[in-house]
Amino acid sequence: AASRGFAFRDVRWAPDPVLEPSAAVRTPQPVPLVIDNGSFQTRAGWASADPAVGNDLGSPEPLRWLLRSPFDRNVPVQLELQELLLDHVFQRLGVASQGCVDHPIVLTEAVCNPLYSRQMMSELLFECYQVPKVSYGVDSLYSFYHNRKQNWPCSGLVISSGYQCTHILPVLEGRLDAKNCKRINLGGCQAAVYLQRLLQLKYPGHFAAITLSRIEEILHEHSYIAEDYIEELQKWQSPEYYESNMHKMQLPFSNKLLGSTLTSEEKQERRQQQLRRLQELNARRREEKLQLDQERLDRLLYVQELLEDGQMDRFHKALVELNMDSAEELQSYINKLSLSVEQTKQKILQAEVNIEVDVVDSKPETPDLDPLGSEQSLEDVESINEFEPLFAEEQPEVEKPVAAVQPMFNLAEYHQLFLGTERIRAPEIVFQPSLIGEDQAGIAETMQYVLERYSKEQQAILVQNVFLTGGNTMYPGLKARVQKELLEMRPFQSSFQVHLASSPVLDAWYGARDWAVEYMTREEGWITRKDYEEKGGEYLKEHCASNVYVPIRLPKQAPRTTEALAPSRALPSSTGNPSEQA
Repeated sequence: AASRGFAFRDVRWAPDPVLEPSAAVRTPQPVPLVIDNGSFQTRAGWASADPAVGNDLGSPEPLRWLLRSPFDRNVPVQLELQELLLDHVFQRLGVASQGCVDHPIVLTEAVCNPLYSRQMMSELLFECYQVPKVSYGVDSLYSFYHNRKQNWPCSGLVISSGYQCTHILPVLEGRLDAKNCKRINLGGCQAAVYLQRLLQLKYPGHFAAITLSRIEEILHEHSYIAEDYIEELQKWQSPEYYESNMHKMQLPFSNKLLGSTLTSEEKQERRQQQLRRLQELNARRREEKLQLDQERLDRLLYVQELLEDGQMDRFHKALVELNMDSAEELQSYINKLSLSVEQTKQKILQAEVNIEVDVVDSKPETPDLDPLGSEQSLEDVESINEFEPLFAEEQPEVEKPVAAVQPMFNLAEYHQLFLGTERIRAPEIVFQPSLIGEDQAGIAETMQYVLERYSKEQQAILVQNVFLTGGNTMYPGLKARVQKELLEMRPFQSSFQVHLASSPVLDAWYGARDWAVEYMTREEGWITRKDYEEKGGEYLKEHCASNVYVPIRLPKQAPRTTEALAPSRALPSSTGNPSEQA
């Protein structure tokens, strides 16, 4: 089978309309607002059947390098930017309350989110938006519980790979074991940058055309995970395998070539315009030469007048300045310059007469064109040759049929990107971070490290439900690769199961919505304004899909003893260490 060609879609996202929420989001009580706050996309909607808000940028590529993110990796740290993001979400969802958002908020956060980040987020929600209550949960755990089936165990090993990070999360008896969670600082962002550099090095002529948006399209639609990376690379060495599996990506280009699509009349008109321009350039050049020669002639005539007036001292001094030896040499130069000035004036007059003559129309089939008239001198020919590089694409040759003019190369093929091993090299970095020089363990090594922290019985329970979620897990072949890695690390004839989320990108939002609907009237998992004021912004009420709350423990100060409170009786003359005196 031959290689297939694909054109970049360069999708322009249509702006979302401002939604008019139904009356169900207000009655009988305000419905929770669910926000999946991701570092690549934010998904928001009501905890009801209303649709979620999607993308609202017409074309992100021109603004890509100007956009600022509230995230550092997967943790929001720039809260003034997060506020702009939330303003946009509330506006698009049609929040109608004045001066506040009187809906409960369900918000996703990073695994083991720093307390300071949660504190700033709670302060923003309670102080700026006056929300009644808020609940924080982990996006991958929401996706895990959304995909749970009746026969699924409550324990499992969640592998979540997103835009900035990849996490290995053990879940035992329905709760996250935060002490044994591990993070790999690689995700879709690093894969996109790596693939962009590979293709820009391979095609330096298309450096600017290989944009991040097109790279992400290649990653999402043309890349896959190799079940065995080394074996797959060996397959790509075969020319037959390369030809049948290589994808050709067509960059946009213009097929209008000069000289190949112009009609005979258009060529004629273009040639006339160029000849007129050449005539104007020559005329300007002659005028400049005439002015320079006239100035030199006037200077020589002035020196000759000194001789005629008998001012010999000034005459000899002027000859020395002119680097001349005698009056005869001066007269010779005057004669030559006078002749040159006269000839130049004649040429200018002749050019003014001929500039209105349409030379090309009078002899369309004659290759020897005479733009300056029949009395053209050698100097004029040299000046024309000097300007020939400016019009090299339109040489005055005998015209050929348009069909006979062919481009020197296939322009469409020149604007094609040939994707071979690049289809597997970029996604492979989550298994082999050393490909991009990262000194980290990949998914397989990290998964084995996490499993070895448990007993054999607990390991057997965890591997019965290995769950893949996140936008960076949508590569074809990822599930088979994880199964192969587990087969290599698990004992002989032991069983395991790997599951992929039904919608790895959206299941986190759907899981958060399911939780909000189920716990809407309960107190479990909700942080009220009273909790915020009494226990601080870092406070977290745990639930089935949340982080583990680890409060800040300040070191207790030792009580001051009676001796320490008593005045010191040290001798005034003591010169010991000040700390010893205290």
